[in-house]
Amino acid sequence: MATPVEAPKLGNTVEECIVSKWRKQKGESVSAGEVVVDIETDKATFELPSPVDGTLLEIFFEEGALVPVFTNLFVVGAMGETVDEFRPGASIGAPSIVAEKANGAVSAADRTPSHAAPESAGVMTPRARRFAEEHNFHPSSISGSGPAGRVLEEDVRNAYYSSPRVSSAAKKQMQAGTEFHGEGSGTARMILSSDLGPGATRISNIREKIARRMRESLASTAQYTLNASADAGGMLVLRAKVKASKGVPDININDMVTFCTVKALLQIPDLNAEFLDGKIYRHTEVHIGFATDTSRGLVVPVIRDAQRLTIGELATQMKDLAARAVQGTISVDSLSGATFTISNLGGLGIESFTPLLNPPQVAILGVGAIQIKPVRKQGKLEFIDAIGLSLTCDHQVVDGAPGARFLQVLKDKIENVESLCTI
Repeated sequence: MATPVEAPKLGNTVEECIVSKWRKQKGESVSAGEVVVDIETDKATFELPSPVDGTLLEIFFEEGALVPVFTNLFVVGAMGETVDEFRPGASIGAPSIVAEKANGAVSAADRTPSHAAPESAGVMTPRARRFAEEHNFHPSSISGSGPAGRVLEEDVRNAYYSSPRVSSAAKKQMQAGTEFHGEGSGTARMILSSDLGPGATRISNIREKIARRMRESLASTAQYTLNASADAGGMLVLRAKVKASKGVPDININDMVTFCTVKALLQIPDLNAEFLDGKIYRHTEVHIGFATDTSRGLVVPVIRDAQRLTIGELATQMKDLAARAVQGTISVDSLSGATFTISNLGGLGIESFTPLLNPPQVAILGVGAIQIKPVRKQGKLEFIDAIGLSLTCDHQVVDGAPGARFLQVLKDKIENVESLCTI
């Protein structure tokens, strides 16, 4: 049976990728797990393997093509099988650009499948956009040397270094987002701080995509947030034990909260679910996502089957995934499939906040800072180290009472973390 392989969703803000290099060609045999093509986003380069053994029956895009996510890239199957139903634009009979080129009918650069952007000239590759964003370099136009006039990173780099010089003061303002129009007033058209005006700023492509996704989240769900706190004294004691011990994984407060959250989701499975097309899909496995801030935007690495891990194994995986996310080397599988997400802003001193859902998930946990809080225990006033917990749920699926019960269970897990964990 022919198996199509599509361009995957490689993070919350990634909507397209570029075909970097074909490792296999049409007609060649491939094995399950063998890399067929390298694809590139503005965050990193990824290797896309074949999911099955077979023959590479067709490839739909040439190297350099910019492809929207969830668009078929190639098909693997048995010789003689048809691939027409998997061809991008198959519904209107659009031919393969690679097949057309082979037949000499039209160049691949002159035709684009219906799911791809209709024009390539002037369109930046992901790496070109990243360079432009990192250097706050946004000229009105750049001539592209890539396929179909696509603007490559080298084109942007050359344009950047051949542009007018910028004074150090002006450069700092431009790096902070201040736009500049016209020519500089300094020697040899150098741009001075006085040329920059009041400080208009340009929103980056990644920021725009994040903003659009957040708007979609609010528009498609009925979100509400419950705030609570838990006594973090046990976690602080356990953290001190970890620091004093040798040969044990480095387990921090965030690792402990995540571990307790996994345990709570097993007890309250209604929140470990997805809501799609009017149907609720509850999961027995906990695939926990955790929001990670990187220089290229927000990404959410995912730990699969977290319910099977010890606290040490969980902590090790979280640190490894976070490091690879920051470096831009995280794998495709590690950025998708979460059934529940945690966002921790406690390290920045935030006590409580309203995390936004990542549909189709039905809940997300926000973790705040540990603060001294007065509580009444057995008629006496005591002060505890309290950690803030903010739970946002989709009211279409999760009512207030189940959300509150989840926070109660999570609070109990956190306050008894020492009995849950073995180090």
